[in-house]
Amino acid sequence: MANTDKELLKELLRLDVPQEDAEAAKHIFTDCKDVSDTLANPLVTSDEKRAVVARLFPESMQKFILSAIKTKSVENIPAALEGYHDALLEKQGCIKAVVRYVTPLTEAQQADLRKYIMERFIKEDVAIEYRHDPDIIGGFILNAGDIKYDKSYRSSLNRMKESLRSKAAEYTESNENKPVLSSMSDIISMLKTEIQDFDVKSGATETGFITRLGDGIAQVRGMNSAMYGELVEFETGIRGIVQNLEEKTTGVVLLGDDHGLTEGSSVIRTGKRAGIGVSGELLGRVVDALGSPIDGGGAIIAEDYFPIEREAPGVIERKPVNVPLQTGILAIDSMFPIGRGQRELIIGDRQTGKTSIALDTIINQKDKNVICVYVAIGQKSSTVAQVVGTLRKFGAMDHTVVVCASASDPAPFQYIAPYSGTAIAEYFMSKGHDVLIVYDDLSKHAVAYRAMSLLLHRPPGREAYPGDVFYLHSRLLERSSRLDDEHGGGSLTALPVIETLAGDISAYIPTNVISITDGQIFLESELFNAGQRPAVNYGLSVSRVGGAAQTKAMKKAAGNLRIDLAQFKEMEIFTQFSSELDQSTTELLNHGRMLTELLKQPLYNPLPQYEQVILLYAAQNGFFKDIPAKELKEYCSELMSYIGTYGQDIIAELEQNKVLTDDLAERIERIVTAFEE
Repeated sequence: MANTDKELLKELLRLDVPQEDAEAAKHIFTDCKDVSDTLANPLVTSDEKRAVVARLFPESMQKFILSAIKTKSVENIPAALEGYHDALLEKQGCIKAVVRYVTPLTEAQQADLRKYIMERFIKEDVAIEYRHDPDIIGGFILNAGDIKYDKSYRSSLNRMKESLRSKAAEYTESNENKPVLSSMSDIISMLKTEIQDFDVKSGATETGFITRLGDGIAQVRGMNSAMYGELVEFETGIRGIVQNLEEKTTGVVLLGDDHGLTEGSSVIRTGKRAGIGVSGELLGRVVDALGSPIDGGGAIIAEDYFPIEREAPGVIERKPVNVPLQTGILAIDSMFPIGRGQRELIIGDRQTGKTSIALDTIINQKDKNVICVYVAIGQKSSTVAQVVGTLRKFGAMDHTVVVCASASDPAPFQYIAPYSGTAIAEYFMSKGHDVLIVYDDLSKHAVAYRAMSLLLHRPPGREAYPGDVFYLHSRLLERSSRLDDEHGGGSLTALPVIETLAGDISAYIPTNVISITDGQIFLESELFNAGQRPAVNYGLSVSRVGGAAQTKAMKKAAGNLRIDLAQFKEMEIFTQFSSELDQSTTELLNHGRMLTELLKQPLYNPLPQYEQVILLYAAQNGFFKDIPAKELKEYCSELMSYIGTYGQDIIAELEQNKVLTDDLAERIERIVTAFEE
């Protein structure tokens, strides 16, 4: 509260204005906006202002308002009136409580209730209001301060309904093959248990009420012990996540439609951090940001609950990233290898093939014991449907979970989607699995967070993003790691996607994520339009894990590939206007064009590692130098078919040992020569 508001509040308390008069004045200022403007207008005379005050406001309030006019603080009056009720109760050492009942309480019960509230809040007195409420069916509900003590039959019946529903789901799954008589006895037993437990003791829950509502954001008063990131429940049943903790109010983002909610609606703390139900049944499914299925495939029974926000594993719990995660894309596996537990950024303009690289990588994990999680943030539902269709077509959905927060979903859903996806990935990692997660894309995630933050009245900074937008992505990506054997030995590899505008990787969000990740694959529009696909810029792309995430065979076969391409690019620019070239320059240019053609790869066609090693070794040792560029792809395809028929020993040795020995290299040369002949 501002200093002026506090001074006005002190003045109200000094004048001892009745609560009813203060409420009446507050409604006048709220309902008639012109009143505040008139009283603050310097062109209106003092006599006219006195006449307005005398005509509209209760007598006990007139002196206070005239004083505010004199000190030019009329615009602060509504804020002071807002906090007057609490200040008055605090001054009087009193607290107000509301009891809703069906059967009136006896005098003894009322006395016990008064004593409980005074002891609970350490107050000298308590003002209790009793309200008859037949809707609660039986029992009573006590609201005092921000505490709600619910002993109503309605709540007990709701708890029974939820318990029966969850047990019925478990029962359906586990008793499909039981005889009918046995099934009936199970149901009767379950009902008896629930009826015996009907009169359970209801504990006190901390509550609040909405003071402002709009755009998926609720400002809540009360809930003084609420935690950041805690899940809260509104009276209509929808949930929200605590995002702002202020002195008097709490900012909550709604996870659903605010239909039925108004200012004054109650909110209850759940005491749980926002999380998601997880189980092995998620594999092959499409779920929303809360883990609910959206693919029409039936309910998913959760076996555990993982918080969406979780502390990243510590340094001691991790081990080095030295096991490769093959993408199946020759250009990436040879020059920018990705290791299990690494965070490799895919960055580029729209329509440059960023999602295609991620999908190729997911498809390539088939039969490699890697579970994949694809998180779609802010995309069109039709685009996500196409992605799911592609994964199903290539048999990749069996090891994949798709988490979707589409462009039509509210900003809070898009905000929590990557965290929910990571919670699912961490569940499988905790089981010892290697997991790959794709965030497509974090640019839209940052935009959703910016929209949410501005609605929460957080101060904007660079490009209108709040100051903690770096922490938004760092705490997400730090959860990717490779755990040591003592902690399960699983790994979580992240492929975040960032969309740039006109190739500007120096913008705010791209530079943030580049500094968090362990390297980036930069895709360029010019290369894409020129037919080089994947359109990887070999100069700006990098993997900071490097050769540690490559097999010895790939490391030897790739050799100086990146240097050769860099020399080719430089020489191509230098000689583009030259008419006569010496032999060494011509050979360098031809070799570079051959490598560029070799690295082109069609969509959804990941190459196994043995094929990558053989092709790279043959290319680097001059076996393709006489092949025209247009015929190279067909030639390589026929070569690999030939080796698949007559060189199974070579393939088996490469797959098993992953080392390119001199003897193996010689055998590759012999079989390539035999194919040429």
